[in-house]
Amino acid sequence: MSVESLVHQAVRRVDRRNAGPLPVHLGERTCAAGEESAGAQSAGTIKVVLYSHDTFGLGHLRRNLAIAASMLDCKQQFSVCLLTGSPVINQWKLPRGLEVQPLPPVVKTGAEQYAARDSAQLFSLVKGYREALILKTVLRQRPDVFLVDHAPAGMDGELLSTLALIRRELPGTRTIVGLRDILDSPATVQKTWREQQIYSLLEQAYDDIFVYGSRELFDVAEGYGMSASLAARVRYCGHVVAAKATHDGAATAALEQLCWNPDRSQGKPVVLVTAGGGGDGFFLMDAYLRALERLPPGMVHSVVVAGPLMSGEESAALHQRAAHRPDVEWVDYTTDLVPSLRAADVVVAMAGYNTSAEILAMRKRAILVPRAAPRAEQRMRASLLARLGAVWSVEPDADLVQRLSMLIPEVLDAAPSSDSSAVSIDLNGAGRVTQYLLDSSMPRMALMEHMA
Repeated sequence: MSVESLVHQAVRRVDRRNAGPLPVHLGERTCAAGEESAGAQSAGTIKVVLYSHDTFGLGHLRRNLAIAASMLDCKQQFSVCLLTGSPVINQWKLPRGLEVQPLPPVVKTGAEQYAARDSAQLFSLVKGYREALILKTVLRQRPDVFLVDHAPAGMDGELLSTLALIRRELPGTRTIVGLRDILDSPATVQKTWREQQIYSLLEQAYDDIFVYGSRELFDVAEGYGMSASLAARVRYCGHVVAAKATHDGAATAALEQLCWNPDRSQGKPVVLVTAGGGGDGFFLMDAYLRALERLPPGMVHSVVVAGPLMSGEESAALHQRAAHRPDVEWVDYTTDLVPSLRAADVVVAMAGYNTSAEILAMRKRAILVPRAAPRAEQRMRASLLARLGAVWSVEPDADLVQRLSMLIPEVLDAAPSSDSSAVSIDLNGAGRVTQYLLDSSMPRMALMEHMA
């Protein structure tokens, strides 16, 4: 089934009877914002270990930090340890109380292919060390919940020994896999899962399947061919965004520093260009800068954020192209893009999960340019959201520069997204994960209190 057919099918499932402003449901926070996490672990604390392989980009890290922050906002309810392979974890502002176990970073070199980020290291040794660290951490923590992000078997199967250990030696640990709603085209996901025996792994090793999305937008159980027993374990949590990316966080974000100099914009509309981590964002930023050359000088003030994972060579080439333009501000990267997203008049971005969700949460006028490969994920997401009227979408083809130059003025003249008719998007994913873990742990905690 083509991407276009899947999008049409998803759009038909959405209830669009209300033609008013874009309704974005944020839900209720599980605990009051600003509460500090417990300094010492109490007997009733729910111990959670999060696994995030982080082989490419920043999406997995940002999603897991949002979930961890939601848990740790609940005073004395959770202790959280994050296993992460992100090479930039030491540059990130972390939720208070979060314990981090770094894993040696690896990079994705192709579909299901990986290499050590340090080219002098042998991948098999790096993988072996990562696997040992994961096992050691789980044995030390003996968690109540082991929450795995995105990859049921882990990077290149590195979780299999840990999952087997938990099933045999830690029967009290609840194992959960958290999936983005759109992973790839359904046909590709089903083929990969059959080849890698993921269906059997989900049946035997996982108690629950959290979906960070909404069934109305994409039915994961149907799309990925899950059996009835697996479908019964699926729990749709809503999209995950950081708390300050929601309306509840607007006041906090407004006080934080923008990544650009407001004095340079001189009252002109600000277009923020971002490609997340930037590792595969050169094509977008190069096309945008070329499109800008076709527009009247000074029409907009452009802020181009390269991202921490863009190569030095690519960053230098783009910086050189932008350097002669006073209406373009270059930013190497920022660890907190949310205030800048909120303040921008228009966002030009790829169609990654986190950026797309934040654009929806802040009701931004946005142009999404999905990457074409190696997965269909971004094309599906951008096309779906565009057909629902939430964003504009442009295919990354040979006409990209021309289409951007024509679309930027159109989007600037359009009404803000909050005034358009679009789908209801559930963005309380982090809070709902937290609440589910609280609810499912109540019987165990009650038993512990009774025994005490």
